[in-house]
Amino acid sequence: MKQLFLSVSDGSVKVVDTPAPAAKDHTVVIETLYSVVSAGTERSLASFGGKNLIQKAMERPDQVKKVTEKMSTDGILTTIEGAFGRLKDPMPLGYTAVGKVVETGRGVTEAAVGDIVAAVGQAYHSEVNRVGKNLISRVPEEVKDVRQAAFSALGGIALEGIHQAEVVPGETVAVIGLGLLGHITARILYAYGCDVIGFDVSDKALPGTKLKAFINSADDKAAETAKAFTKGRGVDKVIITAATDSNGPIDLAEEIARDRGIICMIGVTRMELDRRPFYQKELTFKIARSYGPGRYDSSYEEDGVDYPIGYVRFTEGRNVEEFLRLLAGGRIELSDLITHVIPFSNASDAYKMITENPDNENYIGVLLEYEENRGKWSRLVRNTAAAPKSKIRDKQIHLGLIGAGNFARVTMLPAMRANGGYHFRGLATTGGIGAAQANEVFHFDYTTSDYRKLLEDERINLIAVSTQHNSHGKFVTEALEAGKSVYVEKPLCLTLEELERIEALYRKSEGELFCGLNRRHAPLIREMKRELQTDRIPAIYSYIANAGYIPPEHWTQDERRGGGRIIGEAVHFIDTIQYLDGSILKELKVSFAANPAYPKKDNAVITLEFASGAAGTIIYTSMGSKKYPKEQLRVFSSGAVYEMDNYVSLAKYGTGKHTAVKLKQDKGFENEYRYITDVICGKIENDGIRDVITDHRLLLNALKK
Repeated sequence: MKQLFLSVSDGSVKVVDTPAPAAKDHTVVIETLYSVVSAGTERSLASFGGKNLIQKAMERPDQVKKVTEKMSTDGILTTIEGAFGRLKDPMPLGYTAVGKVVETGRGVTEAAVGDIVAAVGQAYHSEVNRVGKNLISRVPEEVKDVRQAAFSALGGIALEGIHQAEVVPGETVAVIGLGLLGHITARILYAYGCDVIGFDVSDKALPGTKLKAFINSADDKAAETAKAFTKGRGVDKVIITAATDSNGPIDLAEEIARDRGIICMIGVTRMELDRRPFYQKELTFKIARSYGPGRYDSSYEEDGVDYPIGYVRFTEGRNVEEFLRLLAGGRIELSDLITHVIPFSNASDAYKMITENPDNENYIGVLLEYEENRGKWSRLVRNTAAAPKSKIRDKQIHLGLIGAGNFARVTMLPAMRANGGYHFRGLATTGGIGAAQANEVFHFDYTTSDYRKLLEDERINLIAVSTQHNSHGKFVTEALEAGKSVYVEKPLCLTLEELERIEALYRKSEGELFCGLNRRHAPLIREMKRELQTDRIPAIYSYIANAGYIPPEHWTQDERRGGGRIIGEAVHFIDTIQYLDGSILKELKVSFAANPAYPKKDNAVITLEFASGAAGTIIYTSMGSKKYPKEQLRVFSSGAVYEMDNYVSLAKYGTGKHTAVKLKQDKGFENEYRYITDVICGKIENDGIRDVITDHRLLLNALKK
């Protein structure tokens, strides 16, 4: 299938071939008929992408602050490489469409194959889209012009603003900004029995938008004119739909609102509130969060968990449903707002129009129309930019990657490419976005939405797994059964049952097994290992992991998907100490802090006891400051102290003090991937997997208690 992406680095728009997504639980796959190009939102994204680095930094000072803080703890070169790596990721465009359901996942009863549905949020400019069941709604048969249903996200945004503004039928409402969103908002308000006064810097009033009055917001007498239409009282509610860098819409709203009026922002403007009018009139200012309750909640949007209607009348999905009800009943009509219908194959023309408009066209509603394309259903796409066979060396590892999240794109694949020992053979993801983002930079021979293609590919001799933690066990076992070597990001698995099966399969398999516990390969850890004499003299280890706060709703905090942060990340630090000591880990205990401010199990002290007589502690906490280094290791042994600071510096205290400092943080990824190639090529033995299995078993047992 073909999908539209924006290059964040330069603002260019391109159509990418990527595999069609497969339905997952609580999702539907739709064949897109029309999608809406949002002149406001998408123009600002394209404009941001076209700016240079200094201009980008000036526009996002919050991100610059994060970068400078990271430099102070992780090193300059590491931070810069990470920032530039993220700029390479193409961004999927679009968020509202109408299409036909072609496949439904388990748990979907809201739609059936063949239904025409409106889709929001995950409805990209793509020939095929996979959308969560709470983000779709059937288009009623009464809606004869289904193109109007493509505007459902904008209708949902408008309705959420109306709900947040607490609009009552019969009130006079000001809509500031008469772009596409402004017209839709005004028409819904009129359908609800309100008088609407429209404001804009130029007269964009339309006959189909039945305004009580249009007032030029640039007119010095705009506020007085508005009062003339409200018997001198001012408007009851103000909904700001404008998109501008100016504070003008806020200033105007403060002037025209009546005593105890409500101002609601659903557009994007500067927000500098003057206390005086807010105090004198006791005004209320609100911001509506996109389409409504459920937005940005993964349990709602991805897992399909709806909010009870008795508690939340208008959710994200029910706002879309209400918008379609208004269309079906003829209470609103949007056909006249559709000024351009552009074939998807000419999508670049639409973006040229909304960003440059060389022909000075008058546009409001811009639709992309999707033509017939038999190739869009393919679950495997060959990459014409892949390396030619002449450049593939005989001794390279032929990699098949399952999953293409941030870690794979920003860390794993760059390190493997720099290694030179890997040939990127096949990439499998469940949807088109991750595949397109990875392929834009790393050029696999082919991409697919069916991971079994990688297991069947005889040329692939290493399967890398970089997916959510609850799928690790499944992919590892299937890859081992297929006779492949496997590299899986930590953790190896989430249950003892999975671990027992993996261990049994590995003993019988021809392939090798590796888990992404990279820190044992870090140069500073290796240097410490060389100097310690733990085979003769025990040591005391103290590891501090200042992991940082992650919201409770993040998938890693979900024990079903992520297993929790201890198995998901603290296993790193157990393995590092295990490597340094070299003896068998005999006992592992986990004690969690009982802190009502941090209810998730991400504040713990882990104690370790080794056969050598050594002992270790790991403090894993989300309570610390981000300005403090994330990881620190102290080792006390034989009259010496080793102090590793965030994989940037290593200080040694003995008869004197010596400190080694690196410009670039090095957590061992490049050494790890070199180790994997050496094992598979038969140069060295795989001596780390024993520790991985032992540590996982002890940790999983401790977490059960």
